[in-house]
Amino acid sequence: MVSSGMVLQHIDDPRLKVRRRERTEDIRGPYYRDTTAIIHSSPFRRLKHKTQVFFAPSNDHICTRMEHVLHVASIASAICRPLGLDTELAWAIGLGHDLGHTPFGHVGERIISKMSEERGLGKFEHEVNSLRVVDFLADNGKGLNLTYAVRDGIVCHNGESIRKRIKPSYAIKDLDAITEREGLLPSTYEGAVVRFSDSIAYLGRDWEDAYRLGILRGHELPDIVKERLGTTNGQIINTLVSDIIKGASEEEGIGFSEEIFEAVEVFSAFNYEYIYRSEILNGYTRYFTRLLHLIADYLEDLYSSYGLDEKGYIAEHNMLAAGFFSHISEMYPKYIAREGSDSRMIIDYIAGMTDNFTLDCANEILKPDHLNDEIEQSVTGRWFDAVRR
Repeated sequence: MVSSGMVLQHIDDPRLKVRRRERTEDIRGPYYRDTTAIIHSSPFRRLKHKTQVFFAPSNDHICTRMEHVLHVASIASAICRPLGLDTELAWAIGLGHDLGHTPFGHVGERIISKMSEERGLGKFEHEVNSLRVVDFLADNGKGLNLTYAVRDGIVCHNGESIRKRIKPSYAIKDLDAITEREGLLPSTYEGAVVRFSDSIAYLGRDWEDAYRLGILRGHELPDIVKERLGTTNGQIINTLVSDIIKGASEEEGIGFSEEIFEAVEVFSAFNYEYIYRSEILNGYTRYFTRLLHLIADYLEDLYSSYGLDEKGYIAEHNMLAAGFFSHISEMYPKYIAREGSDSRMIIDYIAGMTDNFTLDCANEILKPDHLNDEIEQSVTGRWFDAVRR
């Protein structure tokens, strides 16, 4: 076991704590202050209505995106504590790492990425978008003004790419120049810990949720997983966390032992075959593709027709059009000032939606309730058997 006094951090603290805009720190300290900024942000609040893997808004026991980030933050803190690392930095990265996730989880991310590429905007990756959220989109275009270390950990988290071991890069990157996640390594050990914690948090929980939903009937956990990791999510988390703490070293960084990593790879392959590529998630893909394209086409038609003219949006008589106008009227000048273009405005807006709001938007587009309201306000509309002659 690594002693609790061992410090793995190598980078100069002052550079890790630099913010995009200068700010006088207070009694909370820079990383705990970042945590509070994230918790009080609108993107964080929306995570409670965003899919983790399974779209199940009526089932309170299925993991949501907010529950997932809390798991990641708590696991990362548990790993950092005995290693002498900064638990407050780990908490902040963990809570913020998925702020840029789309509605409908990774299914929604793939759909929005394809939509983005079709519009000439390049790939959409939630890690890069999470940085975009905290730097720009949150707080109506002001961003959250987080420290470098937290921003770096967020954009480098990529827990879907499971690695055996990671050593931080120790380098201060130009985060503004990052356009994709490929090849990114976090600057800090805390960022590396969060990356492993992301994988630890979803491996067992996704399996647990799939089992609860009956998706895994006839498919038992492989023996190597049961024997080396455990048979419950709690056992699996404990095994993986303990293995990372035990094997951490200055020479090799942090990661899994050979024996445990072999089981992790088998577990990940099992989840991909029977959960992520399952018929139910394929069904999600077809349905959510239609749904997201419907909303994008509608908003693009509104924007190309009316631009920043409020009257056209109000004439639609629905809350989606009115809300979208309110959003673009505030954000348009900020897009132009920051990026010189409004080309990403609609994709950003859709990517920020929750599952429930996306469904409500489709209803707003397809159900002409406002027409019924107008009819009901008339005398003949209230009394359909009354005929004027």
